[in-house]
Amino acid sequence: MSHSIEMSKSRSITGSQPFPPGRIKIAEALKQLLAEKEFGAITTAEIARTAGVTEGLIYKYFDDKRDLLHQVLAEYMEFFLNRAEHDLKGIKGALNKLRKLVWSHLYMYATDRVFARILVFEVRNCPDYFKSDAYQIVRRYGRLLEEILEEGVRAGEIREDVPPGMMRQLILGGIEHACLPGLIFNVEIPVDMVAENLCALLFEGIAKRG
Repeated sequence: MSHSIEMSKSRSITGSQPFPPGRIKIAEALKQLLAEKEFGAITTAEIARTAGVTEGLIYKYFDDKRDLLHQVLAEYMEFFLNRAEHDLKGIKGALNKLRKLVWSHLYMYATDRVFARILVFEVRNCPDYFKSDAYQIVRRYGRLLEEILEEGVRAGEIREDVPPGMMRQLILGGIEHACLPGLIFNVEIPVDMVAENLCALLFEGIAKRG
């Protein structure tokens, strides 16, 4: 796995309790296998074998294979959200914050394909995902983006005649569609160029004129 993400391998999502070693091994095994194949092709027996644990131990920490996937995604998203919030500190102006957030989102997809594949391809086809902790963190990220847009409207940087929620959807959808060819065909995503072009198009639509 790339090392854009240096997630804690010993702490829970909240950071208050350490993860047991067996739980860490199981999560790391799934990440390793997801770098090689689709989630549907991975069995719990294969995860256990890769982790060097018994298959029964998986069910001690996770309800099932999909719960394991959701918890792994929750760890990724918690790390990404915390880093995004940290990186935005000290940046003045809503459009500058949006530019940074777009670049960071693209960079994460470009440098950690396991994270990208889980979020873009593997979870949204299952209703249980929308009840998971991972989805709640994704929603927090969406709220962060929407708060920046609302800040821009208040400051007169961003047009007020389009709902911030719609602008948020446009930005997130633009990021994902710009990355799809790279994720599908496993080719390089030129982050700087894509970020520049995407921001040019997006800001042309949302920036207040005059």
